[in-house]
Amino acid sequence: MPDYGDQAFRKTDPKGRWFEMTYGGAVSFLRRTYSRDLNGVDVAVLGVPYDSAVTYRPGTRLGPRAIRAASVQLAELKAFPWGFDPFDSLSVVDYGDVMLDPHHPDTVHPAIHAQAAEIIATGTKLLMMGGDHSIAYPLLKAHAEKHGPIALIQFDAHCDTWEDDGAALDHGTMFARAAADGIIDPAKSTQIGLRTYNDSDHGFEILSSPWIHRHGIHAAIDIAKERAGDAPVYVSFDIDGLDPAFAPGTGTPVPGGLASWQGLEVIRGLGDLNLVGMDIVEVSPPFDTSEITAIAAAHVAHDWLCVLAEKAGAKAAKVGRT
Repeated sequence: MPDYGDQAFRKTDPKGRWFEMTYGGAVSFLRRTYSRDLNGVDVAVLGVPYDSAVTYRPGTRLGPRAIRAASVQLAELKAFPWGFDPFDSLSVVDYGDVMLDPHHPDTVHPAIHAQAAEIIATGTKLLMMGGDHSIAYPLLKAHAEKHGPIALIQFDAHCDTWEDDGAALDHGTMFARAAADGIIDPAKSTQIGLRTYNDSDHGFEILSSPWIHRHGIHAAIDIAKERAGDAPVYVSFDIDGLDPAFAPGTGTPVPGGLASWQGLEVIRGLGDLNLVGMDIVEVSPPFDTSEITAIAAAHVAHDWLCVLAEKAGAKAAKVGRT
């Protein structure tokens, strides 16, 4: 029998994949090799296990571990609906987790920023797994330092543009601060799935969940793409953008959200944009049911990688009416 298995630490080529038992073996995101060698690597997957900025239920520090575990079934077959193996075209490694010291909270965001900036400087794209949504600020800051002001496409139940004192660590204020600091360009940014109120849109385009349910996913995709244009685009996917029926394992669930298929359909429709980075945040395993939230998050991240693979030359071979 071929000597396969445990490719997370045994496989040396960051492209391609081995056969694995879905229920066994070393766990990494999509079974990618754990490595900090970024030579020739297109995307590094980075966990950010931090949740001290939450305002309601905790537990998202366990999110990266849960998303990795939920991703293993996606490493078994060719990607749906494309019909290709994204890792034939895309070189991806699991970079592990940012090392954080939660007992010195003033060091957390600088540590995230430094790690992200180090990776981005090599030309490698980042796919981040949180963690609470406050981690998006240092991540966006690192991307803006390389690419200039960022067009944000945000999936969320909340606007996250409430104002703070400029120093607080809060998962509901970081996008207002990022806009004020010139990190985000609100005129090119779109918020998708919102269903909580704020007195101001802060210049963002808001496509609420009720609006999307009335007008359809493809209308939302068209607006987000037209607004972003050729700007560098960062996708920030708060899992509470999905309805609690599809993502109960999160800190601040709000009814009336997107279905899993709607979130995935938007991600699949962003291939024309200049995608520079992504995070998937707010997965809280202690509140999950049958791992459905972690599974949804893993699928969202997987499909973003497939979009990048197609941009890198992977050829779709779809079967049936997809």
